[in-house]
Amino acid sequence: MDAREMKIKAAAAALAHVEDGMRLGIGTGSTAEEFVRLLAEKVASGFKVEGVPTSERTARLCVELGVPLKSLDELPALDLTIDGADEVDPSLRLIKGGGGALLREKIVAAASERMIVIADESKLVETLGAYALPIEVNPFGLVSTRIAIEKVAARLGLSGDLSLRQSGDGEFTTDGGHHIIDASFGRIPDAEALSSELNSIPGVVEHGLFINMAALAIIAGPAGARTLQANR
Repeated sequence: MDAREMKIKAAAAALAHVEDGMRLGIGTGSTAEEFVRLLAEKVASGFKVEGVPTSERTARLCVELGVPLKSLDELPALDLTIDGADEVDPSLRLIKGGGGALLREKIVAAASERMIVIADESKLVETLGAYALPIEVNPFGLVSTRIAIEKVAARLGLSGDLSLRQSGDGEFTTDGGHHIIDASFGRIPDAEALSSELNSIPGVVEHGLFINMAALAIIAGPAGARTLQANR
């Protein structure tokens, strides 16, 4: 089973949790897109959902495939969000934001009664941090914000390269008009402390640590999909 087949397995297992008439947050990324394709097949056969996309990229795919969409202002309270992750630990703490949609992903997840994460088994880790942590920042005062992030990291015993994400010939810009610093800290032994410290920096709009947000993780491997509950 190749990587895409595993993503499809995870997406199919997540679809079983979606009930007719649900208000659904729809995530961003390659695994979430497999979910959208499967969801669209059910919608075409008469299944009713109202979706809130976490990115313009997801919105375009939903429109193309016929999945009905609303804005989060129109549907401010959601039943369920299904989204991917870049890393998942045994407590279902996540690193997200590889696709650049972490702010909207976190807003949508927080507006949902439940969040289910779908991923292939390569995303499972014992400790977060092998994947660079995306930190969404305001373009104003970018150098000052970067220095503040370095100071936070030093206080927590973390180090590593802070790279401003690029796209084409310039800086990557999120749907909200912000930039992303990818922090290659390596192992993050205290994700909660790092989350709190980053939240205290005015220039940090949001970061990719999703803590106490996922209720379930559906992880696909060669043997099929399995469901993990938080070990908290």
